[in-house]
Amino acid sequence: MQKIHERCCGLDVHKKSITACLITPAEAGKSAQVIRSFGTTTAELLELVDWLVQSECTIAAMESTGSYWKPVYNLLEGALEVWVVNAHHIKSVPRRKTDVKDAQWIAELLQHGLLRPSFIPSAAMRELQELVRYRKSLIQERSAEVNRIQKVLEGANIKLASVATDIMGMSGRAILSALVAGQANPEEMAALAKGKLRSKLPQLQQALRGTVCPHQRFILAQMLAHVDFLDEALKQCSDEIAERLRPSQAEVERLCTIPGVKQKTAEIGTDMSQFPTAKYLASWAGLCLGHYESAGKQYFGRTRNGSVSLRTGLVEAAQAAGRARNTYLGTRYQRLKLHKGSNRAAVAVAHKILVIVYHLLTCQPNDLSRVRQ
Repeated sequence: MQKIHERCCGLDVHKKSITACLITPAEAGKSAQVIRSFGTTTAELLELVDWLVQSECTIAAMESTGSYWKPVYNLLEGALEVWVVNAHHIKSVPRRKTDVKDAQWIAELLQHGLLRPSFIPSAAMRELQELVRYRKSLIQERSAEVNRIQKVLEGANIKLASVATDIMGMSGRAILSALVAGQANPEEMAALAKGKLRSKLPQLQQALRGTVCPHQRFILAQMLAHVDFLDEALKQCSDEIAERLRPSQAEVERLCTIPGVKQKTAEIGTDMSQFPTAKYLASWAGLCLGHYESAGKQYFGRTRNGSVSLRTGLVEAAQAAGRARNTYLGTRYQRLKLHKGSNRAAVAVAHKILVIVYHLLTCQPNDLSRVRQ
């Protein structure tokens, strides 16, 4: 079999150790293999980099194992070409499962050109991804804390959520602060309501009639302080994301014209040069339907696995676009929902949004004729 890479290395990456198999040319057109093991600390990874550079290795490949590949990729990225490959594309020899055999198998597949690299965004884009995903985790943590506040209120027989749409709004927060301070008079607490909630004062007074014990006031005080901390962290994180998106503000504003799409979702950046067509981008994101045919009959196929964060963001955008009236995406969502259900409709609209995103980023602002609905 033809050898594509004369000097290459296969890496079997784990949490605490890395097994490397280096293939180099030998006599009579054969290849020699050198096996070495390294740790995963920065000093040990730099030793791996130095060894590969001194051995004149031109390319290395490793599986995308959890997040353990990231520190290895970060240090190898500037020294030589490095591939992160899909673990499903690599199957070791049966009954010979060891770290050394895995590294040898990866190196041999790489040497003969039987591996395909996964798309890895640039360093700046990876940093932005971490910020966006961290912001999402902060939002989820805040929602969980608000749910815990509601649970404590229910235990105290306070039915604030039955009257107020948002218990963490201005009115709800003022009432909660009064509860923590020791206020027990329903009329006085209801008088803190503002805006539209003042039209529900009788219902609010009934909802605030309960028994709040001292330990519940203590718990509520801790929870409200935690929510305040999360709000401040969210604000700082959002400001950092906005600052990093400033150089691409024109592209971001164009993308925000799509119903359901907001500035806070950033997973692939604005550079589409690595995707030849929109179909490649949709396939990478895992939003293409599988192809399943038997006996000349077409069956429904499942979507493949892709970027979980990107897929989740696009599906959320599709669900938001489905509620938009007098829009193409909203009409498409409602039509598919009747025949395929809400989940399949959301995936189909998410696929359409991603296609529109691709064309908006590849077309010039004055030439969007290629964007087809």
